[in-house]
Amino acid sequence: MPSRFIRELIPRREARTSLGGVVAALKSLTWVQWAQFWSGWFAWACDAIDYVAVSLTVPRLSTQFGKSTSAITTALTLTLLLRSVGAVIFGMISDRYGRKWPLVVNLLICCVIELGTGFVDTFSQFLALRALFGIAMGGIWGLSSSSALENLPVELRGLASGILQEGYIVGYIFAAVVNLTLVAQYGWRSLFWTGAGITFFAAVVRALVPESPFFLHVKEQEKEKGTDTSQSFLRKTKEMLKHHWLLCIYAVLLMSGLNFLSHGSQACSYTMYEHALDNDLFPTYLQITKGFSAHDATVATIISNCGASVGGAMGGWGSQYIGRRLMIICCVLLVGVFIPLWVLPSSFSALSAGGFCVQVGVQGAWGVIPIQLAEMSPPAFRATFPGVVYQLGNMVAAASAQIEATGGDNLKTTIMENGVLTVVPDYATVQAIFIGSVAIFVIVIALIVPEKHGSHFDDADDTDGEEATDHKSQMSSREVDEKSSA
Repeated sequence: MPSRFIRELIPRREARTSLGGVVAALKSLTWVQWAQFWSGWFAWACDAIDYVAVSLTVPRLSTQFGKSTSAITTALTLTLLLRSVGAVIFGMISDRYGRKWPLVVNLLICCVIELGTGFVDTFSQFLALRALFGIAMGGIWGLSSSSALENLPVELRGLASGILQEGYIVGYIFAAVVNLTLVAQYGWRSLFWTGAGITFFAAVVRALVPESPFFLHVKEQEKEKGTDTSQSFLRKTKEMLKHHWLLCIYAVLLMSGLNFLSHGSQACSYTMYEHALDNDLFPTYLQITKGFSAHDATVATIISNCGASVGGAMGGWGSQYIGRRLMIICCVLLVGVFIPLWVLPSSFSALSAGGFCVQVGVQGAWGVIPIQLAEMSPPAFRATFPGVVYQLGNMVAAASAQIEATGGDNLKTTIMENGVLTVVPDYATVQAIFIGSVAIFVIVIALIVPEKHGSHFDDADDTDGEEATDHKSQMSSREVDEKSSA
């Protein structure tokens, strides 16, 4: 029985991809496909730069506006709460009008808000702009993932998914470098202005890349049928919610669990401890519970982020062979296996290794998500569905830091500090319990969430709840690509 259950998780033999198939698919890519993928990746990296600009400059912002750290982080809360609104607005616009110009406009709005943030004089102005930024930011992920993935061959989707998701890590690292260089010399405003400039460049790049061939193909079909686009889209929305409401719930639960897993292993600490200057709970845990210096904690965090980058690509790649759900489960199990190495040792090398391995698992699972959501999504809502469920899950998991802070207030341990035993929050135990519980939840949800490994994105109309089975009447991805190139 268990073996039969595992076989059901593994994709059919014909849906798996051989190494030769991946190489052949890479060689067959046109410049349009390359450009669409990397423009989507670039947009997602810019999203990270713009978002973490606040978290990296919390102490400077606190000094600038004369507010406490917890007051400054209200801006982050507003951004998280309003991201779902942006995902709905920009996702529906993209699914109706195209991938190209909605993403360009979305990036330009982010650029203007970032630029304006660098000129604010009052805290009220700052909060207002960050709230608006939350709406604009909410649209980026859904639009960038659909732009990047829907035109790629089936053989490359898994690897591309992992690379796309790790664009956020690249954006975070870039913002951290700017924070250590420009911000140290020119002040916090320079980080926001730099982010605005890079986002503007990303908008220009996307404007130069052609529209999605698959989207154009769908519109051609609608035109041939004489379909009223506005009425058709509203009808499809109602039909999608009617027939796929359970799928929406599954997806939100999965995204909530994975966001809890991510935030729980690298959650924001400044909402809990005003003296913590790092933007992740992991360095705070190293400093407070393990007695590390700020420098060693930062180095350990960089090492763990390297693990995240490796894990994302490996997770996406592996899902192409063993399936999306099974890859998520394997990565989450990897997290559970390395929790002891993550919390029990006291040496720098052991804890750094533990952080690296845990982040390989966490981001390995996340590397599957862009393509998992894209394949699960009803085809007419490939920008709206992934973006909305992702942001809803993110909103639910926003309480991670508060949950772990409360745990730290109730669980204490002692460390030797300056030759004196000092009572400190036991973040090791708190994080082990929290991450272990979330890992179990994610595995259960991953087992019941449906999977459409290797599904054809060009099945454009299945909102009635029935899957199209005759792919011969559809234009193949290669034919669409050749038409786009011509």
